[in-house]
Amino acid sequence: MLDWTSIVLICVPIFTPIIKQLGIDPIWFATLVLVTIQTSYLTPPMASSIFYLKSIAPSDITYGQMCKGVLPFIAVQLLTLAVVALFPAMATWLPDKIVGF
Repeated sequence: MLDWTSIVLICVPIFTPIIKQLGIDPIWFATLVLVTIQTSYLTPPMASSIFYLKSIAPSDITYGQMCKGVLPFIAVQLLTLAVVALFPAMATWLPDKIVGF
């Protein structure tokens, strides 16, 4: 398993020229990819964060209970993903203010 940083470091040099040729803002695309990758770490079957929590949780807490416990976090991340996909300017507003494009 690769962590999300490794995935980004491997994929960014490959996909950045393609994204630019398609006319997609690279900052928006990177935000979309990062939210998607972070959501995958909370959801089964990968759920590496749940595996870690299971190792430190009391023995009476089951894996199923932990999967139910992350549902609100997944909902928030999916909502964020939908907002960024529907309104791409939300992802590029702050970088535009800082860089001044």
